[in-house]
Amino acid sequence: MSDGKSYFFVGIGGSGMMPLAMILAARGATVAGSDRALDAGRVPAKFDALKDRGIALFAQDGSGVISADQIVVASAAVEESVPDVVAANRLGAKRTTRAELNASLFNAAVLPIGVAGTSGKSTVTGMIGWILHAAGRDPTVMNGAVMKNFVSTDAPFASALVGQGDAFVSEVDESDGSIALYRPQIAVLNNVSVDHKTLDELRTLFGDFIGRAGRAIANIIGDALGENNRILRDKRNASAQIAKVGFVHGHAIDKYAAALHVVKA
Repeated sequence: MSDGKSYFFVGIGGSGMMPLAMILAARGATVAGSDRALDAGRVPAKFDALKDRGIALFAQDGSGVISADQIVVASAAVEESVPDVVAANRLGAKRTTRAELNASLFNAAVLPIGVAGTSGKSTVTGMIGWILHAAGRDPTVMNGAVMKNFVSTDAPFASALVGQGDAFVSEVDESDGSIALYRPQIAVLNNVSVDHKTLDELRTLFGDFIGRAGRAIANIIGDALGENNRILRDKRNASAQIAKVGFVHGHAIDKYAAALHVVKA
């Protein structure tokens, strides 16, 4: 897939920003960015890895935002007073958040697989990515952490994988409510516990996420609070086909059926 657009990432070294920038660059977009850590000389290897992918880096002083044709990407944590944001507003450049941009790529995929829950998202996203990769499905993976199985000399910060297959695997974030932007074909739900939001809010966010999916895979063993089962019961009339996953004394529950659904060619 060729993107062809021009993006500028404010805070490009962030755990959610860097993999997204790498995916877009690999798809043919023009990608540039800035970061406070770059200006401070921190983590130089990370920024060298971005440069190696043809991504231009600028000081966070507004000098990299030069055209209204650029799409300026920033997280909600970036202040309006940051010079790059000021320059974007002055030029009338389109602005978007990291979550909005990732969701647009995710929703456009043939097989979007979203990984949700208040813990374990990065680990499970990496595991699914590795399974699909090993099965020859050549997935695209957007992760918030480095996936050790994909680390190589050429990819020391392997938080993204860019493939040509139908699958787009991404962790989705409930903390800012952006999980509501994602329309998964397959929804994966890890454990649910109080984190960032109340349980009532989490039940709604995760329940709606499952309700939008064609198929859902939910962890029910280790679900100490019983929240996953409660969410599944609340959404029992949703259109999603639900597989419950877990281990009891070494025996898998629905594990193999769920895995076959995911990787079936």
